[in-house]
Amino acid sequence: MAELVGPRVYSCCHCRNHVCLHDDIISKAFQGRNGRAFLFSHAMNISVGTKEDRQLMTGLHTVADIYCRDCRGVLGWKYERAYEESQRYKEGKFIFEKAKIVKENW
Repeated sequence: MAELVGPRVYSCCHCRNHVCLHDDIISKAFQGRNGRAFLFSHAMNISVGTKEDRQLMTGLHTVADIYCRDCRGVLGWKYERAYEESQRYKEGKFIFEKAKIVKENW
């Protein structure tokens, strides 16, 4: 008998609100404020904060912090604009810090 398993998701580490799907990972080779981070194509159950320019390791970007919609904890940020042509692929994508999310349904 086969076991039906739902999609592998990541949840907020504080309240277990589902925030992103494993299938939406673009890269695991990113650096967050507090260590390793993942780049995702989509996010769910989050709120997006105010846009601001930040000088990141790969240059100047316009970003907005992303928050868990339930507990309001900061989970990472959304890339709104990249000023360097080589970084434009990040626009509209989401960074989730590994320390801020946990695996569900694995």
